[in-house]
Amino acid sequence: MFLLLAFLFLVIPIVELYVIIKVAGGIGVLETIGLLIVVSVVGAWLVRREGLGVLRKMQGEVAQARVPTKQLVDGALILFAGALMLTPGFVTDATGVFLLIPPTRALVRNVLMRRLKGRVQVASPFSAAGFPNPVVDVDGHERTSGPRDIVDLDRNDDPNNPPPSLPS
Repeated sequence: MFLLLAFLFLVIPIVELYVIIKVAGGIGVLETIGLLIVVSVVGAWLVRREGLGVLRKMQGEVAQARVPTKQLVDGALILFAGALMLTPGFVTDATGVFLLIPPTRALVRNVLMRRLKGRVQVASPFSAAGFPNPVVDVDGHERTSGPRDIVDLDRNDDPNNPPPSLPS
């Protein structure tokens, strides 16, 4: 973990500065700054476009009562790409654009899902209330865990404390 953090906070900025200096030496300082601004604006537009597309797909999956697993991973990758696009530099911008292109994002998504398979589970909030707890793994397969009996909300075991009546 320390090596990863050292890489993120030391190596990447040095590489970015090196590339910016080389580009500025080749095309000029103002042109380099303009290019960085244009790439950031285009990147923000791409992030918005791809994010809205994934959101529409996610809503479609939810409307069909399916867990939008792939869309959630795509959304996280697009969010990460947006953060990379906002970071000034050509290397991070290129990586961000790489994640925004749907076919390359699908490759990264598949690798991530294979690595996370069996490690990530989504639990239902109903498990705390005694309802069966459906667990959905990364592949979108639902499994049941937790108590098997469903609580009968109409049953009242305490005669001294009757259930509240609903207003008419």
